[in-house]
Amino acid sequence: MARLKRALSLFQVTVCGVGIILGAGIYALVGLGAGYAGPALWLSFLISGIIAAFTALSYAELSSIFREDAGEYDYVRETMGKTTAIITGLIVLFLGIFTAATVSLAFGGYFNKLVGTPILLTGIGLLFAMTVINYMGIKESATMNLIFTAIESAGLLIIIVLGIKHLGSVNLLEMPNGMQGVFQATALIFFAYIGFEAVVKFAEETKNPEKNIPRGVLLSLLFSTIVYVLVAIAAVSIMPWFDLSTSQAPLADVAAVSLGVYAFILLGVIALFSTANTVLMDLVTISRMAYGIAVKKALPNFLTKVHGKTKTPHVAIFTVFIITVCFMFIKDLEKIANIADLLLFIVFILVNIAVIVYRYKRPNVKRPFKMPLNIGKFPVLALFGLITSFMMIYFVLLNLKIF
Repeated sequence: MARLKRALSLFQVTVCGVGIILGAGIYALVGLGAGYAGPALWLSFLISGIIAAFTALSYAELSSIFREDAGEYDYVRETMGKTTAIITGLIVLFLGIFTAATVSLAFGGYFNKLVGTPILLTGIGLLFAMTVINYMGIKESATMNLIFTAIESAGLLIIIVLGIKHLGSVNLLEMPNGMQGVFQATALIFFAYIGFEAVVKFAEETKNPEKNIPRGVLLSLLFSTIVYVLVAIAAVSIMPWFDLSTSQAPLADVAAVSLGVYAFILLGVIALFSTANTVLMDLVTISRMAYGIAVKKALPNFLTKVHGKTKTPHVAIFTVFIITVCFMFIKDLEKIANIADLLLFIVFILVNIAVIVYRYKRPNVKRPFKMPLNIGKFPVLALFGLITSFMMIYFVLLNLKIF
């Protein structure tokens, strides 16, 4: 069977991770998050980053042991059995598919405001274009991601710079809904962090993966958290939080408040690159995971086919495209973001359990990366990841008005 090509360096893996994280979430959800947390929105982003870091360390340790593309499927299979692993793999696959479908529609919405084209048709067009890039090769996808990441990062940098002269204009510790509102915002805007865990899906296409994958996970998360906190501070400093909470294009409106209508257009265009990049990297990671799980014979064998010329899992790539199109009729961003977060936190719980169980099941296995702060064999930070994931599920259910 043909194998995937190892072409990614640590820098490219980190940029891929940043590209997935710094995507549509921050451009779309900063306003909705402000509705819960008010001026303390930055604190929600900081808490999200810390919570993500606990589980990121678990991913980093496990990815240094398991070096194939199946990711969470491998981790759970080795610790909780094949049935639980298959369920976990399907959750992750559908998480990525839901995210790609939703963000494709967000792209269509931005494009509609700028040009007036139909949202659904534009979203499907983007999805197809990103699928073709994905099919062309991992290096091509990484190059496109590098360009798009630079553009979307520039948009966030613009917001940060615009916010400098407004610093001190609001009380950044004001919490109109108390700490509950801050944690509800944390649960919602965690959608903006989706992606750091996807870096492990590049294991078979990364040089020296046992070292570069863990480093890429942690570096991309650290960089993204810093950017998010600064953007949140700038946004609530420039625009009143209650106005921000009702905006359909929050960061574009923030720019418009400071610089006028042309800034709105500029940030709107940058948002197109941001959403496109998120879709591209979602398609890349999910198609690789589908391929990886199929290699383990837990999904149909036809998904293991690798194109002879491009060395990409082309059948998995186009299968993911077709399924994603089917979910593009879901349009409630806040609801879908919360559902995606719910699925993500369930996976986080399983991953943190997996790293704990594997410490005792295979204590002598080589671990090129081992998370710090251990009591004997027991990884304390994995326990923190487990507890905080359960806590976030409570607030997600609160956001969904389940109770």
